[in-house]
Parts: sequence; structure tokens; C-alpha cells
Amino acid sequence: MSHTLAILTVVYQNYTTLKDFFDSLSKQTSKDFHVYIFDGSPEKEPIDLPPYAERIQGDNKGYANGIKTAYSAAKKKHDYFAVVNSDIIFDTHFVGNVIQSLAKNQKSLVGGKIYYAPGYEYHETRYEPKDLGHVFWYAGGYIDWNNVLAIHRGVDCVDVDQFSTKENTGFITGCLMCYTKQTASILGTWDTKYIMYFEDADYCIRAKQKNIPLIYDPSIIIWHKNAQSSGGSGSRIQEKFMNRSRLLFGLRYAPLRTKVHLLKNEALRYLRLS
Repeated sequence: MSHTLAILTVVYQNYTTLKDFFDSLSKQTSKDFHVYIFDGSPEKEPIDLPPYAERIQGDNKGYANGIKTAYSAAKKKHDYFAVVNSDIIFDTHFVGNVIQSLAKNQKSLVGGKIYYAPGYEYHETRYEPKDLGHVFWYAGGYIDWNNVLAIHRGVDCVDVDQFSTKENTGFITGCLMCYTKQTASILGTWDTKYIMYFEDADYCIRAKQKNIPLIYDPSIIIWHKNAQSSGGSGSRIQEKFMNRSRLLFGLRYAPLRTKVHLLKNEALRYLRLS
């Protein structure tokens, strides 16, 4: 069994994001990787795949299903896995640093340092030109159980080395989540009941229940074009699936008091829409 890194991702109509995705992978200092792309687009378009990538075609049944399908194909040949969004740019040392981190943390979930891709910041006018590319989207995180939200540490802050220490964390985003085949054999696959959002939080909670550490490793770096697969930040598609998945996750794991509030809020939202 090879320790070559399998990079798993999903594309749904957003084919234009793949240019920067592949361009940055082609510049990796380590070539010890292979990419598995699950394409759930209703109308498939040609993809100019590099030799290190393959496409798995199927119906759109959500992000978790796409990752589950890609993992099923990759696990036959690989021991190390990196789940990533397709709307990202990789640091040139990404592959080598993921392999090194997983070799040291065989039974863990590992996340990394994620910046907004330049020009995709949520607050477009807040930063100096020199700050672009150094604004955090994620630098560790935790679950806010009072509101059932996955909180990103450092979001919208400029990197001044305040989150440059490898440490345990409370939440790892599915935009970048790395693990070994050993860990996946314990946790199983991602839960396909989550169409979009909170499938990562669910996997993190399952890891904690199995005493599997969640590790933030700042040597692993990507840049994220936020929410490009769901129509942009704050889109109706994003809001719809965020609310649905938040309710599913909260009713499964949140304290009783929070579950009651979730159900009340859902009832009120239903009445407003009816």
C-alpha cells in the first residue's frame, strides 16, 4: 500500500475554479500525490485533467456523498487522504507537509492554515493591498453549542504569526481535512444525510467520541475562494442548506436546551415562509 497522498474533492458546475487548483498542484515540491475529483454536475463539461488526476462522474447527492465516493475509489491505492474544496489554491509545500504531518499523527484529523484567496475576502475594503493573501479564513476552530455554529478562529484577521503553533483544536473545516486510512477505518465515511455543510462538524464530533485528536497544523496552507460552489457567501442556496444541516447536526449532538431553541426557531421560520 502506497503512502502517496490522495487529494479528494468535489466539483459541481464550478469548473472555472479548477484552473488555479491544478496550476498550484503542478508547482508542488513533492509529486507524491494523486487527485480524485467527484463531478456531480447535472451537465458534465470536459475537464483538461493532468496526468495525476482522475474524474469520477455521478449524480449530485451532496458534498459528503461526493467525498465518500472519491474515498471509496482512492482507498484501494492510498493510506493518506486530504479532503479539500475545489475552489482553493495550494501552497507549494502542501503535499509534502500533509504527508509529514500525517506520518507523525497516524490516528488524528488534521487541519491547516486557510487564507482567503486575494480578492475573495468577506470585508473587501478593510485591508491594505499588502495584506491580501494573508487574511485568515480559518486557523483552528470550535463548536458554539449555544447557537450550533462552527466557529473559525482568526477569521478576517491578518496573519501576524498569532496562529503559527501546531496544537489541538475543537473543529476542523471540510474545506481542508486530512487523515489516514487507519483513522477512516475507525470513523467510517462522511454522513451523506448532510447535503451541504456540517458534514465536517459531524465527522469531528465522531472523532472526539472515539478519542481521536483534532490537530491544527499551520505548516499546511491553502487559499480559499469562499463559497464559490454554493453561489457565493450569503446566497439563497448557501442559506437553505446551512439551515437544514445545522438543524440536523444540532438535534443529533447539541444540549437539550439548544435543541428546544432550534425546533422553536425552525417552526417560526416555517410559519414565515408559509
